[in-house]
Amino acid sequence: MREILGRRLQRLRDRFQSLRPDRGRSGGSSALLEAALTCATTWQWPVLPGVGRSGTDGTRCACPDPDCVVPGAHPFDPGLLAASTDPRMVTWWWTNRPTAPVLMATGGTAPCAVSLPAGAAARALVRLDAQGMRLGPVVATPTRWALLVAPYSLERLGELLYAKDHVPSSLRFHGEGGYLLLPPSAASSGGRVRWEREPCALPPSRCPADPKSSGARPSQASGTGLWLPDVEAVVDALVEASSGAPGGGSRLAY
Repeated sequence: MREILGRRLQRLRDRFQSLRPDRGRSGGSSALLEAALTCATTWQWPVLPGVGRSGTDGTRCACPDPDCVVPGAHPFDPGLLAASTDPRMVTWWWTNRPTAPVLMATGGTAPCAVSLPAGAAARALVRLDAQGMRLGPVVATPTRWALLVAPYSLERLGELLYAKDHVPSSLRFHGEGGYLLLPPSAASSGGRVRWEREPCALPPSRCPADPKSSGARPSQASGTGLWLPDVEAVVDALVEASSGAPGGGSRLAY
């Protein structure tokens, strides 16, 4: 039985290797490595390479699933638990896979995120800015934007959402055990991932212990001083904006 399982696993690995992108296509590879190292060393975000697109068919994911809903933009080998802030590991990964997307493992000491359709996110940012809310980094693809927030637990998130009358299906939460595609990776829906609002370190003098904006604080992750709002501070605006988003968000399209 073990021999049969071992042969099946080896065939799966061989197929995955044949589908991986060609290392010769190195356009933009230095930017991906630089971005991965910046996230890992400057912000102390654990990162890992995404599976990427097929080397023989750029429209398909390199994973064995022919119906993959997020082609190229998810972990496979290595798995999510391998995410690291070690610059040696990060350099080794992207040296061997220079076109691999950059993924951040969310939760724990790393930021979490809330994502929603791009149009709804733009409206939500206008509302939050009008309220004087200090926001953190915002990641954007052509179809969806993600607001980075301070780490939260699943229990805390569950209590928060339970109190809501309705949570749109187009609103998604990237907490512990999740991941987020980062710039300048290729988005599965086409185009590139970009920063709508880039990460910005704040000097200690601008990180008050009791900020005027409720729910906003410096990141607790590794003392980076990166400003991240609490999820409670932004969720009402995101729920309201997502409620009018067309399509219901039944398909992941990063």
